[in-house]
Amino acid sequence: MSWLNRAARGIRALTQKKVVPDNLWQKCPGCGEILYRRELDRHWNVCGACGYHLPLSAPRYLDLLLDNGTWEELYPSVTSTDPLGFKDSKRYVDRLRAARKQTGRESAVITGWGRVQGMPVNLAVLDFEFMGGSLGSAMGEKITRLLLDALQQRRAVIIVSRSGGARMQESLLSLMQMAKTATVLAHLREANIPYLSLCVNPTYGGVTASWAMLGDLNLAEPGAMIGFAGPRVIQQTIGGDLPAGFQSAEFQLEHGQVDQVIARQRLKETLAVFLHWFCDGSDISAPTPVRR
Repeated sequence: MSWLNRAARGIRALTQKKVVPDNLWQKCPGCGEILYRRELDRHWNVCGACGYHLPLSAPRYLDLLLDNGTWEELYPSVTSTDPLGFKDSKRYVDRLRAARKQTGRESAVITGWGRVQGMPVNLAVLDFEFMGGSLGSAMGEKITRLLLDALQQRRAVIIVSRSGGARMQESLLSLMQMAKTATVLAHLREANIPYLSLCVNPTYGGVTASWAMLGDLNLAEPGAMIGFAGPRVIQQTIGGDLPAGFQSAEFQLEHGQVDQVIARQRLKETLAVFLHWFCDGSDISAPTPVRR
């Protein structure tokens, strides 16, 4: 290659516009800091500048909470149907089909069991990417089966809740799941099997009104919004202003609705401490009952 061709190629390389990937950076909603996504991912989507907790996907919560190689999924094929033939701007069956394609899952919750620092637990994590983590018949059925399995195996239970509330497309069938899951949780309490509830942002509606607030310990991430109806709906209903920080995890902690607010990086170690405390430092699957 002649020196002239080499020089021309070098000039083109210098003047060529470099394409920067769109998803390389993200702006923190809390402080406005521009965050490098890979660094953000290493810190479990927590802003290093202000500590703001950005959304974390359901599979990443499994990575965060469980010991490596201990996860076993249960009931992955349980799915909702459309018994009401519901249709709003779209048919419900089309919404379900789109959610399954987007997430690769059949419902809005992942259920299974694994170990938290060696302690066996049955774990459910709601998937907000699947129709806003809304409570439908499939979610209620999977959580109920998980709780019954915990009752039989004598395993502690952790549920990570992130949901917009009940799924309107299933009407009464959705609301029935609140009573169904609460009933089985009562059996767990009678059997002295611990249940830890973790609310992340947001946790609303029928989920808050059932298992999310029925834990032996009700825990939350910093800044998580937790309530039944949203603040705007409540403000319009009462016709007045709401207190500062209304429905935030810190507000709920101050008013006795949440037992502890835990930073995401400390979740696993803190849950392990609680599990050991409830189980007297031993595996609760052993014949000796735990103490409360």
